[in-house]
Amino acid sequence: MEEISIQPKHYLTCLWPGMAELWWRGRISALPAAIAFAAIVNALLVAKFIYSDWLSGGLVMLACWVVAAAWLVLTIRSIRELPLLLTPRQASDQPDPFPEAQGAFLRADYVEAEKLLNETLSIEPRDPPALLLLSAIYRHTGRLHASQLLLAEVRKLEVADHWELEFAGEQSRLQRDIQARQDGDDDEDDEGADEADGESSSDSSGDADGQSERSSGSARDGDASRGDGPLSDATIDDTSEDDQPSQAKEPERANTQQAAA
Repeated sequence: MEEISIQPKHYLTCLWPGMAELWWRGRISALPAAIAFAAIVNALLVAKFIYSDWLSGGLVMLACWVVAAAWLVLTIRSIRELPLLLTPRQASDQPDPFPEAQGAFLRADYVEAEKLLNETLSIEPRDPPALLLLSAIYRHTGRLHASQLLLAEVRKLEVADHWELEFAGEQSRLQRDIQARQDGDDDEDDEGADEADGESSSDSSGDADGQSERSSGSARDGDASRGDGPLSDATIDDTSEDDQPSQAKEPERANTQQAAA
């Protein structure tokens, strides 16, 4: 295990219960303990020096010794936990899975890399390299919105100040992928509009062809009806011509009968 160097000023935060976790890790869960200890100390000071008639002197002294013992225990515990608060990956007994996560990422095994990074972040939730790599995994797997949210949250951490260049590079790559996806969606919309226009044009041309065919059929029917008139006239003419010889033969038969008589 690598030797952890802690400066004396770091121990000052251990003198107040809950202050070390609030100061170094930003854990809101430690705030109630710090507020409760402050309230108890203030109450004892008021009972001892301002309103001394509230409680008997012996009871106040006993409470002071209890509070002092609790303060000593909590301070020792904070001092022992300080390495875990400052450098948890180095101070943890568990092996650091971050190098394996980097190897899985380089092999494009994003599922394994994400699993290892989650184990890393369970030890150190505010580790900038692990958070940056997790954001890159989200980006490579198409979860652009999750990557964007993660980068926005990480930028709020004070530990991310030393990783400004890396965050800027990841942010630019994320914006590039977001723009590429938007361009792809626009192209798909344009293709869909073109297909819809093509279908409407086909329907219009089909309707026009149908109207042309119906017009042609109507014209042919008109021509046929016009052709029936001359045929009927010709038939009438033929009938009249056949009747003329019969009418000419009737006077001849009458003359023959008179001569015979």
